[in-house]
Amino acid sequence: MPRSEGAGGLGATFGVLRNRVFARLYLAQTAHLLGDALVWVAVALLAFEFAGARAASVLGIALTMRVAAFVLLAPLAGVLADRMSRKTLMVGALLARMVVLLLLAGVSEVWQLYGLMFVLNALGAFFTPTYQATIPAVTAVGGEYRRAVSLSGATFELLGVLGPGMAGALALFIGGRSLFWIAGATLVIAALLILSVRARLDAEVDAGGAPRRSLAPSDLAIGTVRLWRDPITRFGLSLELVASVAGAWILVNTVVLVKVGLELQDVHFGAVMAAFGAGATLAALAFGALGDRMPRTTTIALGALAISAAVLPANAAGLLPLAALWLLAGAGTNWVNLPMLTIVADRTPPHLQGRVYGARFAWSHLWWLGAYPLAGWLGSLLPEQSFWLGGALALALLAGVWLTMAPAARRAEAEAEA
Repeated sequence: MPRSEGAGGLGATFGVLRNRVFARLYLAQTAHLLGDALVWVAVALLAFEFAGARAASVLGIALTMRVAAFVLLAPLAGVLADRMSRKTLMVGALLARMVVLLLLAGVSEVWQLYGLMFVLNALGAFFTPTYQATIPAVTAVGGEYRRAVSLSGATFELLGVLGPGMAGALALFIGGRSLFWIAGATLVIAALLILSVRARLDAEVDAGGAPRRSLAPSDLAIGTVRLWRDPITRFGLSLELVASVAGAWILVNTVVLVKVGLELQDVHFGAVMAAFGAGATLAALAFGALGDRMPRTTTIALGALAISAAVLPANAAGLLPLAALWLLAGAGTNWVNLPMLTIVADRTPPHLQGRVYGARFAWSHLWWLGAYPLAGWLGSLLPEQSFWLGGALALALLAGVWLTMAPAARRAEAEAEA
């Protein structure tokens, strides 16, 4: 694709949809994300159905199954994204996930929930890194790609706003389990949209124009090596650890805080989580509109500070203050995640982007693999103090990363811009 920065502003963010190939992929991702928004609420309600006030523990394990699948399989998915048809890989993953969702609607035991969550997200590990590696291939380097990432991120969070509220309302009338069926239908729509793309989405050749070679063990390590050798991506990955600790407390413990601590209903839980999504949506749109006016290392650090500080006082908050805190936390989440996607694209050659995106996806979720069970355990053990503990831990990690890694990252960023 040609190199182009293009005009800035919010209108330019939506203008990226004039790229017809990206537009179809974006619509497919939108359908997929709508399904995921419904699934997350359905799983949270299913955990509460099985365990009541101890739902945080069940949800923590279920989400641990999710990130374990990502960590184990995303590097392989990244390699395959550079070796085979990306269209086939994405469509196959979507249709197989649809089958798993239909099975989730009928689970009767907690162990079935755990097992199906692992399979569902093992398939997701093949879809998401492949999609992320495809976007730089179909958009112009620079402004168009940044706006594509911004729009995708904003849509993810907007559906996080609409999805929980809609799912909570639907659950009142048709039951939480029916959400799995609706989510399955969205994945079929996503698969059809990807099949309608006629352009090639694949990484054709290796560096220097060499033909693709067969899969080698070193392929699984290339992405990780590149991420950790680069001071900027190393800094960003470490701050994603901070964001994952704070985010795990939000995703695992909010349902109990709202339904037991505040004695409210499913719809209130959906509304509070919608506030989290609203903050992330606004942050994503701002990222695309403002472009590179702030150094990306600074944006990531501010995002990690925002989500950590928001979690700290949550145990003492009522419904409206909690929604305001989650609004700030949502903004912080995307100020960490979206700059990292653009940094990876800028600092990785096209023929390696599948592997590097796969490695980044795995590492960013490895942090959640530890954070989810920790949040669930402390949430069940100390429900009245858990958010204080989670916020304090996140802030301590942030201070350590800033003191040890920020100087090298900022120097590297200055050198790249010189």
